[in-house]
Amino acid sequence: MFYFFVLPAVVISYPIDYGISYFLKKSNQYPGEFEVMNDVYNSKANCDIAIYGSSRAWVHVDPKIMSDSLNLSVYNFGNDGHSFDLQYLRHLEFLKHNNKPKTIVLSVDMFSLKKEVGLYASDQYLPYMLWNKNIKNYTSSYISYTVWDYYIPAVRYIGKTEVLRESLKYLMNGSPREKYRRNGFLGMDQEWNADFEKLKAKQKFYKVKVNIDNRNLLEVFIKECKEMNINLILLYTPEFIEGQEFVVNRKEVIDIYKEFSKRYNLNFYDFSSDKICYDKTLFYNASHLNRRGAEIFTKKFASILKSNKNIYN
Repeated sequence: MFYFFVLPAVVISYPIDYGISYFLKKSNQYPGEFEVMNDVYNSKANCDIAIYGSSRAWVHVDPKIMSDSLNLSVYNFGNDGHSFDLQYLRHLEFLKHNNKPKTIVLSVDMFSLKKEVGLYASDQYLPYMLWNKNIKNYTSSYISYTVWDYYIPAVRYIGKTEVLRESLKYLMNGSPREKYRRNGFLGMDQEWNADFEKLKAKQKFYKVKVNIDNRNLLEVFIKECKEMNINLILLYTPEFIEGQEFVVNRKEVIDIYKEFSKRYNLNFYDFSSDKICYDKTLFYNASHLNRRGAEIFTKKFASILKSNKNIYN
């Protein structure tokens, strides 16, 4: 009798799930993460150079400038607010549906090896997570989803009023005319804001807590790139000097990246001391360059990469 009622419900729930997910993926919310993941799952993210990292990747490294300079295809997979374990999840999904790149540039920062309790902007996974083993493996350790959300159609959408409204909007109006990002990148037309001053008013310093699992996963990733003959480059993009000084154990974190680069013979380009870091007009907060800053930095980085013969092999 139980199956008599449950089975029809499951059968009906799948097309409902598919419809909600289909139209939600057309949204450019979260911000633009759906666009990147759609390219990944539709095998439209093939590239010679893949840029990985957090928001500091997707607002700092302009693929067009790099492509024009290096004559190679470039895609920016930067994932807003996510540490390395979730960046690695995107890497796995990318390789599953696209050709492996010649080069991966991993943009590391103070928060790459940290791990939060909750899953930041968790709704970005909703359209893709049903029966997806990788997504379950790398998001289930966060407080966000239940085990049923990964396996039973439509369950994860229950109570998601804003998400359902967003899906309905695109059912009625169609896709946005313009994408939020371009090959994963969006330059920020912003001037310096008060974020850093507000933070300093609340606390005198910040100490990064390195998550050992993320540290170990980074080493696994490095080894995998070696095995796949992918040229891996570590990159620390410019960070405003006062923001650098605010982190009391910054050297400890940087030393982890230096240690890995030395142990595995990787190029590590650290722009922490670059003159860009001393020019507040090129930032909109202590961690993020604005569009002009990103343009100046990307041109400088692309020029340096030209001497790296491995990117052309």
